[in-house]
Amino acid sequence: MVAIIPARGGSKGLPGKNIKDLLGKPMIAYTIEEALKSKYITDIIISTDCKEIEEVAIKYGAKSLFLRPEYLASDTAKVIDNYIYTIDRLNSEFGYKITNFVVLQPTSPLRTIEDIDGAVKLFKEKNADSVVSYTEEYHPIEWHRYIADDGKFENIFEEKLLNRQDIKKSYFPNGAVFVFNYDLIKQNKYYSKNSYAYIMPRSRSIDVDTIDDFELVAYYMSKNIQKEL
Repeated sequence: MVAIIPARGGSKGLPGKNIKDLLGKPMIAYTIEEALKSKYITDIIISTDCKEIEEVAIKYGAKSLFLRPEYLASDTAKVIDNYIYTIDRLNSEFGYKITNFVVLQPTSPLRTIEDIDGAVKLFKEKNADSVVSYTEEYHPIEWHRYIADDGKFENIFEEKLLNRQDIKKSYFPNGAVFVFNYDLIKQNKYYSKNSYAYIMPRSRSIDVDTIDDFELVAYYMSKNIQKEL
């Protein structure tokens, strides 16, 4: 199965984050290194518009057959359109016959081979249309509110005064692992009635978007290194 690593050059929240040095290696390297350990993944394809990211990814073991066009790398571009573009070109121009594929975002450097192969195994066992990694939400979503410009609360959900233990547990996507059937993606969908969640612990579910996320990941990684020593 092919794994796609989407890594565009532009990033507003944390500029250059995909190849930002994280404890001695560019952040994207952690994703590539774990993917190389997979018993299911045959090729790791970097999808980027940036030559520098492309060169770093190749150095650590990914392949690049073409750069992403500019219109698929803008702030308004939909990532699903890039998946369709990438798979179509791989199939039509480079001899691939991709029907299912994995997406591994470089912004989830704490994700392990256990998570990658666990999600793919679930996908295969269920003959699923998609498997998406999720993690537990510690606070009930019923507590969430919109905040108006003047600071007043606006309800998202119907207001119910319940104790925390009476509220059903909820989960949210952590961005770490996606396994897709290509036919589903061509319908511009990530989910169907035959989609499943692969549950990951919060300790491996940080999706780096800001400097705070980045520093927290570095802290967790340094703790793990100290344990190994």
